[in-house]
Amino acid sequence: MENQPVENMIEVKNLTRKFKKFVAVDNINFVVKKGEIFGFLGPNGAGKSTTIRVLATLLRPTSGVAKVAGFDVLKQPDEVRKHIGLVAEKVILYNNLTGWENLEFFGRLNHLDKKIIAERAEKYLKELHMYEWRNSLAGTYSTGMKQRVSIIRALLTEPDVLFLDEPTLGLDPQTSLVIRNFVKELNGKGMTVILTTHNMLEAEAMSDWIAIIDHGKIAAIDTTENLKKRITNIPNPTLEDVFLEITGKEIRDKTKQFMSTRGGPHSFGQKSNRIR
Repeated sequence: MENQPVENMIEVKNLTRKFKKFVAVDNINFVVKKGEIFGFLGPNGAGKSTTIRVLATLLRPTSGVAKVAGFDVLKQPDEVRKHIGLVAEKVILYNNLTGWENLEFFGRLNHLDKKIIAERAEKYLKELHMYEWRNSLAGTYSTGMKQRVSIIRALLTEPDVLFLDEPTLGLDPQTSLVIRNFVKELNGKGMTVILTTHNMLEAEAMSDWIAIIDHGKIAAIDTTENLKKRITNIPNPTLEDVFLEITGKEIRDKTKQFMSTRGGPHSFGQKSNRIR
């Protein structure tokens, strides 16, 4: 099975994830084809990160089916993990280790040979302008520096699918640009990318297809161009106009207590041919 070509790198069918009585993801369906950047957008608490965590095998689905690279996340989680890289909203690095030592540590956790770790770490550190800081403690890094090393950590296994959960959140424009260009280069070489972001300009610039999730349900899924065509009351609508039209303008403030019912803050309209 591993040697067979997979057209749909992500297949989600009737996927539901509940936290006790709260339905975080409600019977959603979508596909992501090989080599695409798939923007997954939604307000706070809409179900984006929960969906990502299910696809990354960090959460078990309550019902439905989700496949990554042809493997079932529930029945074949180990196979799924061989094909994915995850950059979560929360950066995971050890502050008392250098950037290089962090990469060595996580590479060994993935059973990679030391030579391979060194080759890939050097390559990506240089591409993301972090090589000169490789021997500095991660605790001395800025947020942007930590995020770049976190992205490299996710790429050490050279995954087929890269999950990016808010990869440029809180970063300066220069660092954000470097990361966006780097991701687009990876995608140009065939990597499939699932991107969650609140930056509508970023989503529009990077995504081949966009899904908007709200209250746990897929509210729209299409190309940016086609999504914009749905807005007829605004001349030259932006993706933000589409997003607000679909999800509303009410602020989605949530307390920590509310978020805990979802498994913590890092828990992770019209029908188109992407909804199966």
